[in-house]
Amino acid sequence: MPHAELKYSADLTLDPTALMRGIEETIASHDAGAGTVKGRAYPAEIFQHSHLIVNLTLLPKQHRDAEFVSDLLRALEATIQSHLREACYLSLQIDFNPSSYVTRRYEPA
Repeated sequence: MPHAELKYSADLTLDPTALMRGIEETIASHDAGAGTVKGRAYPAEIFQHSHLIVNLTLLPKQHRDAEFVSDLLRALEATIQSHLREACYLSLQIDFNPSSYVTRRYEPA
């Protein structure tokens, strides 16, 4: 269950919902078993220089090796750039959670 965080300067004409959907589709095209992406977006009203920072966190799995990460980074960068309408700095990072990480969906009793 990947997690994506978008942090961006509020001057960007960005549809964060569409971008998160694009990120989810890109991940799924590289890793069909990844599951849904839990996304959050944080526009920054106070900033210096227009920017978009995308942090993606995945669980470590055997097939997610250096080649997988390299291919996924290239694909994600293309997806993200297709959603940008203005010039800005782009930072894209993929991290892996420790193997002891737990995630569940909880429903109210």
